[in-house]
Amino acid sequence: MTKRDCYEVLGVGRDADEGELKTAFRKLARELHPDVNNHDPQAEEKFKECAEAYEILSDPERRQVYDRYGHEGLRRGGQAPSYEGFGSISDLFETFFGGGFGGGMGARSGGDVQATVEITLEQAAAGAPVDVGYEVVDRCGRCHGNGAEPGTPIKTCHRCDGNGVLQAVSRTPFGQIARTVSCDVCGGDGKVAEKRCRHCGGRGREVLTHAVSVDIPAGIADGQRIRLTGRGHAGDAGGPQGDLYVHVTIAPHEQFIRDGNDLVTVVDVPAPMAALGAKLEVPTLEGVEDVHIRPGTQPGESYELRGRGMPHLRRPGRRGDLRVIANVIIPRQLTDEQRRLMERLAETMTDSNTKSEESMFAKLKRALQG
Repeated sequence: MTKRDCYEVLGVGRDADEGELKTAFRKLARELHPDVNNHDPQAEEKFKECAEAYEILSDPERRQVYDRYGHEGLRRGGQAPSYEGFGSISDLFETFFGGGFGGGMGARSGGDVQATVEITLEQAAAGAPVDVGYEVVDRCGRCHGNGAEPGTPIKTCHRCDGNGVLQAVSRTPFGQIARTVSCDVCGGDGKVAEKRCRHCGGRGREVLTHAVSVDIPAGIADGQRIRLTGRGHAGDAGGPQGDLYVHVTIAPHEQFIRDGNDLVTVVDVPAPMAALGAKLEVPTLEGVEDVHIRPGTQPGESYELRGRGMPHLRRPGRRGDLRVIANVIIPRQLTDEQRRLMERLAETMTDSNTKSEESMFAKLKRALQG
């Protein structure tokens, strides 16, 4: 059978450096592990193919031979990798990662899971319980994790005599290495089911959809995570479950933009009101409040409502402010009467009415920022 190109297997270019090779291999290896890819019966072979490609390309000398002569050059040089002696996919995974997902000697913690939930700005401000659904590898509900069909016996493993481990010798570019590996029959448990659970095929685990209520704390920011201990993938051989990390995103709001713990909103102010001053209603997260617009208010001027912003996440009782930006509206589609009044006003205007104390640079900066 013709072997695939190593670079193609890892999905990297021929100029990939050591870091790119390692990143690509780790990503593929975790994707192909049977515990999280049990729908694919070829997952183990794909993982071994991936591991072989990485072993070749991560060794500078072997990579040079491969680049010039391909797999044939490695075989002729007596450097073909061998995974004989590795009892299971978990052993091979442990070789590269220092620990596997499932199987192995002793209890191992389960992997972590990440879920994403979107909330409103109001929920982020007040805090609220939110239901989150996610998929997780959990103990099989039929066999309760022991891998045996209910009512059938579990016997001592005949291959390792109940020890759960085997002695294996593997060939590497650096010579032979003797190591202790998990038994490929019992996966390190020392016991095997006489009849495998028909629901999980003897794995003792299955992919389930869980739901959990998460308490969103008041003041949480977009992109922050909440950790729920023991809600992740099931552990192996009695090991503890991993954790669930809930990634929180906050939906855009129609009226407010968040700036740290402050909120920013824009209120339209008709030009006559901006000139004369007025009392306008402004929306806040708690409702509507009055803001007194000063006479002579200019476009872009801001007003602050103290304590009407977002709560401080780590400083209970404190809140940011609400900045209200005045958007001065110039009247359009004037009636004849309005036009006559505007013309009369224009005739009375002097430099004292229109002169600005801002420098040209300040005017340009404000215009560009607006």
